[in-house]
Amino acid sequence: MQERKQTFIDRLITHTDQALRTVFGEPAGSGRENPAEPLVDQGLSTVEKAKSIRLMRVNHAGEVCAQALYQGQALTAHHHETRQQMKQAAIEENDHLAWCRQRISELGGHTSLLNPLWYTGSLAIGAASGLLGDKWSLGFLAETENQVVKHIEGHLQQLPAGDGKSHAILEQMKTDEARHKASALNAGGSALPDPVKKMMSLVSRVMTSTASRI
Repeated sequence: MQERKQTFIDRLITHTDQALRTVFGEPAGSGRENPAEPLVDQGLSTVEKAKSIRLMRVNHAGEVCAQALYQGQALTAHHHETRQQMKQAAIEENDHLAWCRQRISELGGHTSLLNPLWYTGSLAIGAASGLLGDKWSLGFLAETENQVVKHIEGHLQQLPAGDGKSHAILEQMKTDEARHKASALNAGGSALPDPVKKMMSLVSRVMTSTASRI
């Protein structure tokens, strides 16, 4: 029997389910092992734990935003191949979500209370970029991942030296994000104008500053 082609309404229902899982539940990932799993927790001081919690909360909120961007772009992408690329990248982003959430829980912290807001705003941005055309959508994705890699590099330097588990998670995330950037560019993504890049960086700083505290 021939598989029925998904309509826009079908995709909308699927993305709504994904949104609820991302913000309130446990979205389905690729099944990869958490890179922190084989490591043994080192004794962190109260101050060190608090610092790791803040940093990992920001990283989790960033992954919520990334997931929403992918979902929004996939919803409005013009070509099936672009939607499939967004879908595959989103699955790996789900791994990141689960790993960050687990680490925050282990440290005794909580994820950002504003995650619904981060998701909603990023979904709208992703959908808007998708409407502009696949080359701009892919370019937006590539620049997003470029900024995320720089953001993770900064956090790797700030994490307490003894927090090997958080280090392992962020190192794998950094590798994945760099690959997503390369894939988007290879698929035809166009470089964004500098003013757009600066605006994206400003929005990212606002989210980072707020999520670290709330």
